[in-house]
Amino acid sequence: MLIDEVMEKWEAYLHGDLPGGLDELLHEDCVFLSPIVFTPQVGREVTKMYLAAAGMTLAGKKKVAGGGSTESSTGFHYVKRILDGDHAVLEFETTMSGILVNGIDMITIDADGKIVEFKVMIRPLKAINIVHEQMRAALEASTTTS
Repeated sequence: MLIDEVMEKWEAYLHGDLPGGLDELLHEDCVFLSPIVFTPQVGREVTKMYLAAAGMTLAGKKKVAGGGSTESSTGFHYVKRILDGDHAVLEFETTMSGILVNGIDMITIDADGKIVEFKVMIRPLKAINIVHEQMRAALEASTTTS
């Protein structure tokens, strides 16, 4: 199934092991739907910007000596996956500022295996507030260095 292949590439990207990076995964007209911004963000470049900021904000897997990786109990990790047709729903958890952040990435692909929609939903409200604050700082930092 094509969605399985795309999710394998997404996992490779998360581990820093996807040579083409997000350009290989995202359709040029990809739509990013944020739990913070109420308007859809359209286009590969803006989607890359939001996903990069999320990567800086949410603690991810840590590389260890020997080329492996490890997850801490507080680091970003997926706890459930539902793959069906052209859709993936990936439930994640992480801890930020002592608050458990629980959310889902809802991903839709096209017939060519490109991500055409990436929607993120987060709970609880305290988590949304923390993510909002840290994402804003990450986005501001990325626009001032561009």
